[in-house]
Amino acid sequence: MTSRTATLIGLTAILMWSLLSVMTVASGRMPPFQLTAMTFAIGALAAALSWIWRPDAIRALRQSPLTWAVGVGGLFGYHALYFVALRLAPPAEAGLLNYLWPLLIVLFSSLLPGERLYPHHIVGALLGLVGTVLLLWGKVSLTSASGHAGGLFAAFCAAFVWAAYSVMSRRLKAVPTDAVAGFCFVTAILAAIVHVATETTVWPETALQWLSVIALGVGPVGAAFYTWDIGMKRGDIRVLGAASYATPLLSTGFLILAGFAQASANIALAAALIAGGGLIAAKDMIFKKR
Repeated sequence: MTSRTATLIGLTAILMWSLLSVMTVASGRMPPFQLTAMTFAIGALAAALSWIWRPDAIRALRQSPLTWAVGVGGLFGYHALYFVALRLAPPAEAGLLNYLWPLLIVLFSSLLPGERLYPHHIVGALLGLVGTVLLLWGKVSLTSASGHAGGLFAAFCAAFVWAAYSVMSRRLKAVPTDAVAGFCFVTAILAAIVHVATETTVWPETALQWLSVIALGVGPVGAAFYTWDIGMKRGDIRVLGAASYATPLLSTGFLILAGFAQASANIALAAALIAGGGLIAAKDMIFKKR
């Protein structure tokens, strides 16, 4: 598999994650850790079903404690910290800090053997960050954020954890992507434990809500983690990091199409900045000489 192919596969994770908001809204009012437990369990099961005709793939679960710590720590750690941030801080402010992870991925990639960080990678990531700030600016209140230091710190830690997990996946390049199914399964168990201890169970009430939960587990909380793993291990990390800023933009676009949000000039300008940043960061891949 070429680096370009792996990068394109990794980009599909960004597209799937952009559907997360609209699918979550459609799934009803389930508490976050319950929804996490259910969707991660579905994501693990969907991958495990493919082992029926690939029985040797189950051997991918035989990994070192370090690999399990990175995988489970990244998936469960990120979601746990982000949910804590949403509980302790305003969602817009927490989301803005959380979206430092694409920039952190670009910066952390310079620590990997054989990887070099060029000015256009940094410029592309920064343009994406500016576009994201503009996208969320109308929802952010510095006054209200000042009294939620704990939640904002959790949001920053979530961004750091996801960026570290993504970049460390490159260091664990020899670990098969099938191992992600195991990480998802353990994440589902841990989320279920937290749910039972801290939340009240709320089941979906309609067929649409059940279908949304299943779709979340198969896509944004399932296949997306597998395609992201391929992109991080074999693709261009710097391009994927900068392109990740398209997630909040596409997410807003899908919410507009579904009638949950309205278009605005801010969104249009943010789109131009994020798209421009992604093109700048990916210029080596787009214009690579054959």
